[in-house]
This record gives sequence, C-alpha cells and structure tokens, in this order.
Amino acid sequence: MSALLRRLFMTVMALFLAAPLAVVAGVSFNARKQLLFPPEGFSFRWYEELFTSAAWLVPVRNSLTIALVSALVALSVAVPIAYFLWRWRLFYARALFTLGIAPFILPPVITALGFLVFWATVGLYGRMEAVMVSHGIFFVTLPLVTVSLGLESIEPEVVEAARTMGADGRQVFRTVVVPLVRPYMISGYAFAFVLSLNEYIVAYMVAGFTVETLPIKIFNSLRYGYTPVMASVAVVFVLLAALVFGGIARFGNLPKLLGAWTPER
Repeated sequence: MSALLRRLFMTVMALFLAAPLAVVAGVSFNARKQLLFPPEGFSFRWYEELFTSAAWLVPVRNSLTIALVSALVALSVAVPIAYFLWRWRLFYARALFTLGIAPFILPPVITALGFLVFWATVGLYGRMEAVMVSHGIFFVTLPLVTVSLGLESIEPEVVEAARTMGADGRQVFRTVVVPLVRPYMISGYAFAFVLSLNEYIVAYMVAGFTVETLPIKIFNSLRYGYTPVMASVAVVFVLLAALVFGGIARFGNLPKLLGAWTPER
C-alpha cells in the first residue's frame, strides 16, 4: 500500500471513529431540550445543569468517589500479586496471574451476577462500599498487567547491585523496585479509574438504584425522556479520559504500558 493510500485510509478511519463523538458534542450544545443534530441554537445550559443540579451532582460525586477508591483497591491488590509472581516465579505463578485477570476475561454480566449473590448473602447489597470493592476486583486486571510489565522491565543487575551493597529484601523493594515501577502503578490506577467511571453493569447489579452513578443516572433518565444533559456527560467523560490517557502518553511510555516490548538491538 502506498503512503498516500495509507494516509487516506487512516484519515477515513479517524473520521469514522470521531463521527459519533462529533454528533454527541453537537447535541450537548443544543439550545432546545431535545436530542437534535445539527443543534438548533448554541447554549452551555446543559453543562451548567450538569454541574449545578443536585439531580446530577449526586451521581457525579458517587461516580468520582467510587472510581477513586476502587482504583486504589485494584492497585492495592495488584501490586502484591505482581511482586510475588516476579520475585519468586513459582510453578503456579501463571495460574495465579490468570486468576488475577479472570474478572476482566469473563463476561461482565457473569461477574456482576457473582457480586450480586455475594453481597446479598453477606447483607451489604446496595451499599457504596460494595460497589467500590466490586469495581476494585473487577478492574484489578489493569494495574496487575501494567505493574507486571514494569517489574519485568527491571534489569536483574540493578537488584543484584542493591543486594551486593547490603540491602535486604524490604530495602530493595522500597528503594529500587517501587521507584522503577511507580509510573506503571500510576498508569494502572488511571486505567482502573477511567473504566470505573464508565462502568454500568457491575454497579447496577451490586447497588441497583440505591447508589446512583452517572451511567445509572443516564439509564434512568432515558426512561423518562431525552435530555442534552446526557450528551454533556458523555463529552465530559471523553475529555476526562483523553486528559488521563494523554498525560500517560506524554509522561510515560504508553506503548510499553500497553504491552509492547522494546525490540532487541
């Protein structure tokens, strides 16, 4: 394929993928309370309602709280598992790693149903804490993969040098391992945070309408009529995701964080 055809193909694909976002963005600026495109008039009214109306501020607060805490839970679970597998490399390491990524491999409705049965059994169904833990377990795959990639990138000579200088296992972990894998931990946290903001099935199955997150709020709003506020929520979510992932791409090695290895020279 020639360079011209390749550029043309990539341009067409980019436009195809960006078209829904352009439509949603246009709807969010509609002056009328209808989902119309092209928009009739131009107004920031729906963004103002999103950030001033209690009906939307509560779901915003719930979503942010759940995402912040659940991403921390996922990272707290992923780091010990990844370090254990990297440090000792036992024969069952691959099985343990597979178990760690299993929640993300299974269909979300299956995982959500399992959470529903568990939290109903222990009497915590409908609690925000249950959603936080469920999202933390559901998205543990992301920091587990990124942290594992970071650990695998550590040169064995660096660890051996630290031990030669008299550092014990805890000192090696604190002064060598953690600083080297910190960017991978941050990226894993960011991935889990963004996906938790947008997750609907697990949150709905675990909390129902008791804890209303933004995705659940949008679903509820669809039952009573369309409003451009839903489009403004989508635009804000996209901008937030672009900001987070753009920061990772700017200050980190995004291809490597996504699994690409540096070719041997």
